[in-house]
Amino acid sequence: MSRALLIIDVQNDFTEGGALAVAGGDAVASAVSAFLAAHASDYAVIVASRDWHHADGDNGGHFAAAPDFIDTWPRHCVAGTDGAAYDPLLSTDAVTHHVQKGQGKPAYSMFEGTTQNGDTVGAVLTAAGVLSADVVGIATDHCVRASALDAITHGVHVRILTDLVAGVGAESSEAALAELAHAGAELVPSTDG
Repeated sequence: MSRALLIIDVQNDFTEGGALAVAGGDAVASAVSAFLAAHASDYAVIVASRDWHHADGDNGGHFAAAPDFIDTWPRHCVAGTDGAAYDPLLSTDAVTHHVQKGQGKPAYSMFEGTTQNGDTVGAVLTAAGVLSADVVGIATDHCVRASALDAITHGVHVRILTDLVAGVGAESSEAALAELAHAGAELVPSTDG
């Protein structure tokens, strides 16, 4: 049985100092790097996603001048900018597949994105025979939630490594984790191996 590690949106615009900074984002980047240094060989595939929005237009209503922070957001993670780059504290040496999502439309789940070769995350996991995945990254209450739910829908057993995620809000993050647990995800610390 193959395992995957799914690293969600550990990007400059979602860590401290970014356009949509999440408290604890840099700490997640560092902790994921330390985890990879010890555990990368445990995984058949390691997939990292990034928001990758168009510079022009509102990206299908995703960007707004007066965002509601639910369905509309300030400009963030514009393709090719420093904000869209991986946080420098995240080591990507072990990443086997880089996924870009958004690209002109709203996208929260990494399953909505594609690799440079045009492959979907679902196709990557199926080709590698992945039946279980550990999920880490940013933000617990948005893109981590959406990606984990899609992984479960894809038939993958999901574990959320609770010390390797950071969310926008405490209550919304708790609600997201509860929803994921109800959907079948395990909530475990990364020390559980």
